[in-house]
Amino acid sequence: MEIKRLIDNPETKNEMAQWFHEKWGIPLEAYLESMDECLKNQSGVPQWYVAVEDSKMIGGLGVIKNDFHNRKDLTPNVCAVYVEEDHRCQGIAGKLLHFVCEDMKKYGIDTLYLLTDHTSFYERYGWKFLCMVQGDDEPDMARMYIHQ
Repeated sequence: MEIKRLIDNPETKNEMAQWFHEKWGIPLEAYLESMDECLKNQSGVPQWYVAVEDSKMIGGLGVIKNDFHNRKDLTPNVCAVYVEEDHRCQGIAGKLLHFVCEDMKKYGIDTLYLLTDHTSFYERYGWKFLCMVQGDDEPDMARMYIHQ
């Protein structure tokens, strides 16, 4: 498995955007817009990453300013964390999370936030529960984690 950054592989933008769109149901245009911004500014946020095995995307995540919640001060956010079902429980998510935390340090960003409904999953990778936040257009509060 290899982790690839969009910024180093701009030719994969459309394929990456389609993959994330299929996993999360967020409009394809939103991913393309964020990825275009990543490729233009090349200075930290946003960033996009995929785990690739045998030329196939098996996992991925992004870093954006705000993952659709009311705490605009908690930024940037790791978002869209996903590993294909047949590749789960192999440590791929952990490798992606570690990679992104180290990569963001290169941009001077050593604190990241992550919004999730999961409990106990992210703790095993060094993330700590911070607080509950209100997601945009969500009826229930969600868990906000921090990694420093």
